[in-house]
Amino acid sequence: MPSPSKKALLIVDMQHGLFFAPQQPFAAETLLNNINRLIAQARDVKAPVFAARHTGPEGSPLAESSPLTQLIPQLAIDAGSDGVFVKRYPNCFRGTTLLASLQLAEIEELVICGMKTEYCVDTTCRAAADLGFRVVLISDAHSTTDNGQISAAQIIAHHNQTLSGPFVQLAATADALF
Repeated sequence: MPSPSKKALLIVDMQHGLFFAPQQPFAAETLLNNINRLIAQARDVKAPVFAARHTGPEGSPLAESSPLTQLIPQLAIDAGSDGVFVKRYPNCFRGTTLLASLQLAEIEELVICGMKTEYCVDTTCRAAADLGFRVVLISDAHSTTDNGQISAAQIIAHHNQTLSGPFVQLAATADALF
């Protein structure tokens, strides 16, 4: 019998307010399809799946109960078995139960995907590396939007290059193994 996976999948902020915003993320359909492939791969080997929801203060458009902060229904998350958690900062570890959950499951490697590349994905990759995890960033399963200075495609390419080496190992969805 194979030993349980020491890897976990972390999906960052695949929520209504970002995915279905007036300016949709770059390659939105590919992003969603790739993340759902990763979820299926993780489940095949019983690797834990975690999904973060970014929220803000009560009374704001990002209040925890707001439709904008809910995970999109097209995402293959099972709230009953997957670790869905709320965060208030770009770092998925700050003020959340994520680190304790990963330690309890004896996770050594974190596979990261989601939104937005230059904010929560970048910050979480760096934080995970600082915490001692091996981090794999899925190069074709994180996205963002144009920012008025550079295109989303340029932001994604820049972060793939900048994070690769010191903070993450890059892998494409097709090459990701759990």
